[in-house]
Amino acid sequence: MQNFNTLIQVVEALGILAFAFSGFIEARQKDMDLVGVFTVAFITAFGGGTLRDLLLDRRPLFWVEHQEYTLLIFILALVITPFMRHLRSAFSEKLLVTADAFGLGLFSVLGASLAVHAGMPPFVCVMMGVITGIFGGVLRDIICNEIPMVFRRGQLYATCSFLGCWVYLLLEWLSVTETLSLSTGILITVATRMAAVRFDLKLPG
Repeated sequence: MQNFNTLIQVVEALGILAFAFSGFIEARQKDMDLVGVFTVAFITAFGGGTLRDLLLDRRPLFWVEHQEYTLLIFILALVITPFMRHLRSAFSEKLLVTADAFGLGLFSVLGASLAVHAGMPPFVCVMMGVITGIFGGVLRDIICNEIPMVFRRGQLYATCSFLGCWVYLLLEWLSVTETLSLSTGILITVATRMAAVRFDLKLPG
């Protein structure tokens, strides 16, 4: 159990960093000040996990239990904000897509894993993963006055999360090690999302 908790914290920390960076970049594109940058990064990084914890009745919320997550984003906002203005728009858009893809993969599979260990049925576990993966980005885009990425008629997004979570559950059912099942689910989600952006993959109209 101790090894599982450690693994979950590592995945959680990486997901927070990935989504925080997507928040930094989106806030930079909107020319926000330090307060705006921190707020957008905070909501992006913690929005999906907060909703997950509320739905699974987990207390305290993960970022309340680990205040170092919040402190890390605050310090990063202080350090990164002055340099963000020098990023070219096209480059920052690529960074945003990449950071968002990693955040999507990490948080989606993490949400599914926590739901599995809470004893939820398989489809509920997958939906919990999808909610965890997309909700922070939805809040980020709404605050930045954008149509949320998941609702745009464009490349695959929530579908990538859905697929990655099912791969994770399948490997869990096959009794693969937790590390391998988590890693594979995350990789499938990220790779599918990046392929969707690269090759303009979309669901049928």
